[in-house]
Amino acid sequence: MPQYVEKTVLIGEYLTAADLAEVPEGNLAGVISLKGSNSSHVAILARAMGIPTVMGVSDVPIYEIAEKEIIVDGYYGQIYVSPSPSLREEFQRLIGEEQELDASLEALRDQPAQTKDKHQIALMANAGLGADISFALVAGAEGVGLYRTETPFMIRDRFPSSEEQRVIYRQLLASFSPRPVAMRTLDIGGDKSLPYFPVKEENPFLGWRGLRVTLDHPEIFLTQVRAMLRASQGYHNLRIMLPMVTDVSEVDEALRLFKKAYADVAEEGFSIEKPQIGVMIEVPSAVYLSRVIATRVDFLSVGSNDLTQYLLAVDRNNSRVASLFDSLHPAVLRALMQVVENGHQEGKHVSICGEMAGDPAAVLLLVAMGFDSLSMNSASLARIKWVIRQFTLKEAQKLLQEVLGMESAITIRCHMELALEQMGLGGLIRAGKR
Repeated sequence: MPQYVEKTVLIGEYLTAADLAEVPEGNLAGVISLKGSNSSHVAILARAMGIPTVMGVSDVPIYEIAEKEIIVDGYYGQIYVSPSPSLREEFQRLIGEEQELDASLEALRDQPAQTKDKHQIALMANAGLGADISFALVAGAEGVGLYRTETPFMIRDRFPSSEEQRVIYRQLLASFSPRPVAMRTLDIGGDKSLPYFPVKEENPFLGWRGLRVTLDHPEIFLTQVRAMLRASQGYHNLRIMLPMVTDVSEVDEALRLFKKAYADVAEEGFSIEKPQIGVMIEVPSAVYLSRVIATRVDFLSVGSNDLTQYLLAVDRNNSRVASLFDSLHPAVLRALMQVVENGHQEGKHVSICGEMAGDPAAVLLLVAMGFDSLSMNSASLARIKWVIRQFTLKEAQKLLQEVLGMESAITIRCHMELALEQMGLGGLIRAGKR
């Protein structure tokens, strides 16, 4: 097993969740990957841990820079090898300002995420790796809006047993009780592969992934849901989410399997409240079907990363088209508004998870749309709360109406960043605190 120094920068051609998990907690200082983009699964996990990350740096000679001092600039996607003393000093200053900003935001930890005119929205954490849980608790998350159950599968060399899964899920539920924890059923495929369950496809993002896999292998789905249910005994804070839904028939089949799992666990003698079941809205077909889906389940949760990918036809792992991937695209904003409207027409809670929920330039638009909760990486919680508390709902709604008249993601992003600058929040969109 390799030795990791106190401040390790992990560099590789294609990094995985298992690579991140292998570094002792507290030792990982930066991540550089030759393949992928800032929207790749491993980049999302790294940022959730507060680790500066640069993806898709294809021209970096890995072996030549090993053992050298490196600066990783996650804001601008740049790396500096063997930096000069003046450059090193400048980045030390920026790090100091970042730490000052984070320290100043600690006072918001127990304050509600509400606008100046008292409109409140729940801020939840995304979790997957064990370190996420402690980060979320320290950051004051109101619960877990997305627990990526595939992560424990990805860092093993075999499928975890039902009991192994139960122990993992129960620890999470216990840590956040009585706050809700939404667990996504196994979401593999795309850029999340299991070494012991290989799937070779020409286009994995349009292939066998998410609920498609577990409905084809109901034994995997049943084993996992039974473990979740057993883990929830005595806590009553479990929520279950179904990923990559494209058709109502998939929801119906998953609900049928859930009823079987619940009956099985009840027969074993467990006394468990039925958890709420929700569907992730991640593909265009689910956007248009969101109202009829909402009649079947308890809540909807938009997966902003995949929804953006599929609406814009942009592979979020492809660094060549990474500049086209932007959740502030007008088409994405209109799709989000439709999902909120459809869910609320059926009286259902509508949340959003993914990188967009933790984007300071997007959060006011999400509040104005009427999302009931936002789920993001723990490192973003205090900063997003700060943004929400600086504006009124009326001001957010005005910004939404303004951007709906704009025709490109670039124009919309510039408009929203200018609004943040004018409120003295420029430190949220670049390094430093000002």
